[in-house]
Amino acid sequence: MANETMLKFGYPEALLREFEHWVVLLRPAQVTLASLVLAAKSEATAFADLSQEAFTELAHIVRSVEMALGGFCKYDRINYLMLMMVDRQVHFHVIPRYSEPRRWNDLDFPDQGWPGPPQLKLAVELSKEQTKALAEQLKPYFYS
Repeated sequence: MANETMLKFGYPEALLREFEHWVVLLRPAQVTLASLVLAAKSEATAFADLSQEAFTELAHIVRSVEMALGGFCKYDRINYLMLMMVDRQVHFHVIPRYSEPRRWNDLDFPDQGWPGPPQLKLAVELSKEQTKALAEQLKPYFYS
């Protein structure tokens, strides 16, 4: 069953890969190309409240995310932001970072904060159709 945070970030339409304790979702507001949300499936609202199994699985998921994003957008760095100020359940915003803009589907995705913190308010807002198209293009990288 999906929690409130998962639903806010587009589950199940934005789903790229589902694991036992986590889901990887395409972030509708693209801070940089291929920005994601890594959300715990539990109702935990504190990182320390996750199960040991969720923590163990997280190591495998981080490797999977970094391999997928490396293959898709060849990032220079990657940021995992756990903010949880508005959306209560445990989740990370995964922001691939790059010094040169990326282009997808006739859209430019500059990293407007490079080399400093990501500029979350300057994200490219994708339509539902664009989100679906980007998710379909990105999804195979999580299974290769």
